Amino acid sequence: MSGNTIRRFTNTTVLAVCAIEAPDVVTSAEFDERLAGTYARVRMRPGLLERLVGIRERRWWPAGFSFVDGAVAAGAKALSECGIDASDIGLMLNTSVSRQFLEPSTAVAVHHALGLPTSCQNFDITNACLGFVNGMELGAVMIDSGALDYVLVVDGEDSRAIHEATLSRLSGSGTTSADVMSEFAALTLGSGAVAMVLGRADRHPEGHRLVGAVSRAGTEHHLLCVGDNDMMRTDLKGLLDAGLQLSEDLWNEASADFGWNEGISHYVIHQISQVHTDALCDRLGIDPGRVPRTFPTFGNIGPASVPFTLACEVDRIDDGDRVLLMGIGSGLNASVLELVW
Repeated sequence: MSGNTIRRFTNTTVLAVCAIEAPDVVTSAEFDERLAGTYARVRMRPGLLERLVGIRERRWWPAGFSFVDGAVAAGAKALSECGIDASDIGLMLNTSVSRQFLEPSTAVAVHHALGLPTSCQNFDITNACLGFVNGMELGAVMIDSGALDYVLVVDGEDSRAIHEATLSRLSGSGTTSADVMSEFAALTLGSGAVAMVLGRADRHPEGHRLVGAVSRAGTEHHLLCVGDNDMMRTDLKGLLDAGLQLSEDLWNEASADFGWNEGISHYVIHQISQVHTDALCDRLGIDPGRVPRTFPTFGNIGPASVPFTLACEVDRIDDGDRVLLMGIGSGLNASVLELVW
């Protein structure tokens, strides 16, 4: 079987989307300095992260502040911004890739810290870098069905541990140029947090309507990028090529039906690198001037990346603008979700 999964929404709206920036800036130049000996030994030029990928810096949380704390801060901010009481939230979804334990879920810690009611169902929903967009889709299905009035989706990511482990490992005397390239993607990651409140459009005409979502799976590529808390190994070219093809297949099947070939004001693309952004724009015929970029100063914040970039863009979005949230997640899966502001 082939083709896309398509969902259309009738009564779900975004009431708030808020980002929390991790405060400690870590530059690519600092990473280059730590790997200077390795680069010299394996005859690689420093500066790839900034020169090729386009990432000048990324963020870390300070010591003693976790990705859970970030998700909690983002959730509290989103609830406050839209004026929805915590007691009204019927479902809270945590979509973080970062996690400290296999069990319990990260969601329970966020639920407890936010003071959400016992009636609020909560669980983790993870799907690499598409987790947050998938969480939005699930929340919209629940709201459209009439089962819930409000859904809170949160995400907190922390890249410090994998950065430290990767830099330490690549600084070893036995490291080869192939090792550097295999683990290179781990150094593009960033830290941050985001949250979104979804509600019923018939009660909140001031919100931003969810129109529909389209997804497509290419799981034959599930070994191209594999990671845990300590290491991430990536076939950089294989992942890029497969991700672009999967996105093109999705787009070719869905764009005419949804009218995406014209009239889109903002394309909020998952923030990976300059190479990925340029390639996707070229492949799908997207105006790069309508693609906001946060990766140069925040890196790839995993599933927080798309909503984080959206939150940074809200002051430049006008009422009635059509906005596409677009991502490719390791595995592979591709998704596009349309909003009308």
